[in-house]
Amino acid sequence: MHFGFQSVTEEERREKIYQVFESVAKKYDVMNDSMTLGIHRVWKDILVHKMNPCPGTLLLDVAGGTGDIAFRFINYVRSVRQRQLQRKLKHHQNLSWQEIFENYQKDKFNSLGNSQVVVCDINREMLKVGKQKAQHLGYSEGLSWVLGNAEELPFDDDMFDVYTIAFGIRNVTRIDLALQEAYRVLKPGGRFLCLEFSHVSNPLLSRLYDLYSFQVIPVLGEVIAGDWKSYQYLVESIRRFPPQEELKAMIEDAGFFKVDYENLNFGIVAIHSGFKL
Repeated sequence: MHFGFQSVTEEERREKIYQVFESVAKKYDVMNDSMTLGIHRVWKDILVHKMNPCPGTLLLDVAGGTGDIAFRFINYVRSVRQRQLQRKLKHHQNLSWQEIFENYQKDKFNSLGNSQVVVCDINREMLKVGKQKAQHLGYSEGLSWVLGNAEELPFDDDMFDVYTIAFGIRNVTRIDLALQEAYRVLKPGGRFLCLEFSHVSNPLLSRLYDLYSFQVIPVLGEVIAGDWKSYQYLVESIRRFPPQEELKAMIEDAGFFKVDYENLNFGIVAIHSGFKL
């Protein structure tokens, strides 16, 4: 069992990772922007577009503490819902002004079409930051926050339409257990989506990426968050994470079908997808 490049026990790893995210929670979003030059926002947008959720979708976002995926999901579903309403009204051109007004009013109180997103994170500080962000940005409808462990989710079987985990699975102590839990809580026909740092295949780009990761990111961590060690761990954890094909095989071993992945930015990150059939 490893914590970055250190050998540790399972329990020590869990404790150390908890401390990392407790330490970085308040500066987590600022550091994401600094480390990736803001590109993490584009990667998360691509993940939600790949999900393509429709109104009524029930999403579980694991390790989603600060709410980035949840807020994007809500925005996306609201946009789809709005287009549906506009099409509906277009087909009923003979409606009176009163009927049109009533339609809009009704839709205003159900702008997500009964969609729900549950953000589940093991770290109280990360959830606290997420809740504060949600309040500040005005997100409340269709959103709930749950303290829980990816390896032992506090949800019933066959409950969710989609399971997402973005930049979280490499911090799970037992990835195999987390994948089995993802499979368990998804409904038949449900989709698993994982966005994670991965392995760059181009040798030249890989060397430049290593240089940036090990020489720049920990310094940014110290300057912005006052925490060199946590960001040194994050870099090391990326290097120890299984490459794309190996993670694909692990997802298949958990029972998922039609498993594939898409590399973004030459494999700096990858989105893995699979279905519970």
